[in-house]
Amino acid sequence: LIKGSVEKMQESRVLSALDNDQYTDAYNILAIQVIQRMEEHRWTTLAVTSPTGREGNTTAAINLAISIAKEVEYSVVLVDANLRNPAVHEYFGIQPKYGLCDYLRSDIELSDVLFRPEEIEHFIILPGGKPLSSSSEMMGSPKMCGLVETLKDHYPKRIIIFDLPPALACDDVLALCPSVDAVLVVVAQGRTGRIELDKTIKMLSDFEMLGVVLNMSDELA
Repeated sequence: LIKGSVEKMQESRVLSALDNDQYTDAYNILAIQVIQRMEEHRWTTLAVTSPTGREGNTTAAINLAISIAKEVEYSVVLVDANLRNPAVHEYFGIQPKYGLCDYLRSDIELSDVLFRPEEIEHFIILPGGKPLSSSSEMMGSPKMCGLVETLKDHYPKRIIIFDLPPALACDDVLALCPSVDAVLVVVAQGRTGRIELDKTIKMLSDFEMLGVVLNMSDELA
């Protein structure tokens, strides 16, 4: 167990650090919808991305993961798969020694990379580690594919969520998506352009699309 900074989580709008409000309600509804869809197709792995990186997909991935972890039957692993700019750990105010980049490039045991914030039950984080410029090669590597299978097979009621970099910024998303069951695209009101969204949807058309989530909506302002 690692104790995170509640103040940092509140600042980063991490769901577990907030009182019940319209934001937590929105993510709880999204979590139920995601669970239902994934159960329907017997999916256990979900990639979360966005078109450009201005949409807040890391915040969305974290809060979705925590909301699902609140469901009694499920445990959740959140993988920071934005290897060029890993940031999930920052939302919790912690600095892990190792991360996914280190695991993929060395003989570090998986158990040495995973950590669980003590504030959140049934929730495990695999941080990104040191930034990696040649990330697309690692994302499609046999070791990464093996890691996905290991995480899937460990528990029958586990959902693994991968926080990915923006789809239009690099080819990491295309490298990982063949290994996961479905993709969720996060867009932001006033930030995501129609052309950017269309390009992203077309790029991911060969993969199972769970849906598109509207973030930063005026309705929650």
